Amino acid sequence: MIALVVGASGMLGQDLCPVLEDFGYDVIETNSKILDITKKDDVFNFIEQNKPDIIFHLAAYTNVDLAEEEQKKAELINKEGTKNLAIISSKLDIPIVYISTDYVFDGEKNSPYTPKDKTNPINVYGKTKLMGEIEIQKHCKKFYIARTSWLYGINGKNFVDTMLKLKDKPLKVVNDQWGTPTWTADLSNALVELLNKPYGIYHLTGGGKPTTWYNFAKTIFEYANINPDLSPCTTEEYPRPAKRPKYSVLDNGKMLRNWKSALKDYLNLVDIK
Repeated sequence: MIALVVGASGMLGQDLCPVLEDFGYDVIETNSKILDITKKDDVFNFIEQNKPDIIFHLAAYTNVDLAEEEQKKAELINKEGTKNLAIISSKLDIPIVYISTDYVFDGEKNSPYTPKDKTNPINVYGKTKLMGEIEIQKHCKKFYIARTSWLYGINGKNFVDTMLKLKDKPLKVVNDQWGTPTWTADLSNALVELLNKPYGIYHLTGGGKPTTWYNFAKTIFEYANINPDLSPCTTEEYPRPAKRPKYSVLDNGKMLRNWKSALKDYLNLVDIK
C-alpha cells in the first residue's frame, strides 16, 4: 500500500509519515518544492505516475492573520490546490484525507460542534479551508474530511513551545477563546484509524473538558513545574488582524484521548530548560 502525504514537511506531516510506515505503508513525501498543488498538470502527472492507494492532503496556507492581506494566495492554495487533488483522486478512484479546521465555524455555539453543524467561518483562513472542504465533497466520493484544532507537536512552531520559551517574561494570554488542544502525534494515529471508518466528515481533536488559551498555558507551566508571571486577558486586549471564534470546541466522538494526558507525554519529550 502506497500513501502519498502532500505537505509532509509540516508539523503534522513529520509525525504522520513515520506512523504510516509503522502501519505498513510505503510513504511518498512531498512538499511545495516537490509538488506544487496549485499547478494542475503537475498534480495530475505526479499522481498518475506514482499511483498511490491513499492521499493525505496536509498542504495548506495556514497563516491566519496574514491571510487577511493575502486572500488570493490563501484561496489559491486552500481552494484551487485542493480542487486539483480532488479531481485527480476522483478520476483515479483514490481515497483522499483532507485536513481542515475548527475555524470553519463562527464560535457562537455554546456546546461542542458536531460534523453536521452549519459552517460559518469568520476569517479568510477559515473561509478558504471551507472552500477546500466543498471542493473535496463536490468531486470525490471516497473522502475523509478531518477537522482539527489547536495543534502542537515536536516538529514545528506551536503554542506549547512558545510558552516555554517565554517563561521568564511577563505573559498575558487570552482567556475568552475556548477549544481543545491536539498533539500531532495523537492526531496522526487517529488519521490512520480513520481509514477503518465510513467516508465522511470527522472531528479529530484532543478529548476532555474544553479550555481557554490562558488555562492551557497554566496547565503547561503546572506540568513543567514552572511558576511564571502569567495573567489572563480578553480578546479585545490582544487584537489580531483576523477574528477568532470564541468557542472552537469540536465534538471528537472520543476518537482522541484527553488533551491533558497527551500534554504530559509531550512535555516528557521536549527539552525544558
